[in-house]
Amino acid sequence: MARSNYDVVIIGGAAVGSAIAWFLKGELGFAGSVAVIERDSTYAHAATTLSAASIRQQFSTPENIRMSRFGLAFLKGLESRFGAESDVAFREAGYLLLASGPGRSVLEANHAVQQTEGADVVLLEPDALRRRFPWLSTDGVALGSLGLSGEGWFDAHGLLQLLKSGARAAGADYIEGKVTEIDSAIGHIEAVHLAEGRRIICGTLVNAAGPQAGHVARLAGLALPVGPRKRSVFVFRCRDAVGAMPLMVDISGVWVRPEGDVYITGISPPETEDPETEDLEVDYPLFEEIIWPALAERVPAFEAIKMERAWAGHYDYNSLDQNAIIGPHPDVPNLIFANGFSGHGLQQAPAAGRAVAELIVLGRYDTLDLSIFGYDRIAARRPVRELAVI
Repeated sequence: MARSNYDVVIIGGAAVGSAIAWFLKGELGFAGSVAVIERDSTYAHAATTLSAASIRQQFSTPENIRMSRFGLAFLKGLESRFGAESDVAFREAGYLLLASGPGRSVLEANHAVQQTEGADVVLLEPDALRRRFPWLSTDGVALGSLGLSGEGWFDAHGLLQLLKSGARAAGADYIEGKVTEIDSAIGHIEAVHLAEGRRIICGTLVNAAGPQAGHVARLAGLALPVGPRKRSVFVFRCRDAVGAMPLMVDISGVWVRPEGDVYITGISPPETEDPETEDLEVDYPLFEEIIWPALAERVPAFEAIKMERAWAGHYDYNSLDQNAIIGPHPDVPNLIFANGFSGHGLQQAPAAGRAVAELIVLGRYDTLDLSIFGYDRIAARRPVRELAVI
């Protein structure tokens, strides 16, 4: 018989929600009951599975660096947590961020923060860039920032399945359904309703609904500046061999990385041309009009490429400052947010999962203090400025 009440209900069962469930039941030994409600058990349209599945330490905010370093340690320790077959094909090939003249000082300031946090990142002048990457044109490039270790990409599906299966094995229940209503009294969440008519009472409610987090918050009568923003990813093949390549972010904002014998690439549109949308239709003109010309200018071999396929996914975009929102609502303490990662969610899921689990079990942060990302700044319109948003 299906349960009608849980100590913790997590809305959203992709990387962040499953990481919270895993840390609650698999590592912190939470004795209470945990339910994860996921509207699509196939994850066909999840931000997690449609992402470029990368991890980096090149941020400007110390807490973002710490979250990614926690994620890196988690990826490298999967076998100890989930067994000998726990491989997510992590390719530690680095990130290369390029800056024009005006962006040089930003890279230098970011690098100072990264060094303080222990990130293995170096700055390279144009001559050094050309020596290290003979395929690269440095026209217009004033400085490059290269992650020597601790950065790269991995199998998003593999990580999600490890987190989900681990959480289930540790006792978390997964429920397929869409939350359509939230019952709340003054200062307290009481229950959620599913589209099928089921009502589930909860002690603590966690909003880990990714791009739908803003909608879920509104069901509780609360404001959350998070919504779905579309990102198109294009797969192309190059006629000529290029050589070893990190994930490169051009001064134009175009990013590209190898994926086996092909490459994937994309760009975030200007904010004025980036509306909230549930649409997952690929924006093909982006490739022809913006991405390909930028790629050909930066990597001459990319003048001769052929786009083979493409897909689109969503960022759970925080319109205030493109940073995560983590922690309880100040007026509704049994509602905890884990939202708004704005493209960083997969790499920061382990850290967010640990942090939220600690808030529930311990009543405080222990491993990482993520209070900088609390909801208070949302209500106060006090953004945390991250200078390395991709």
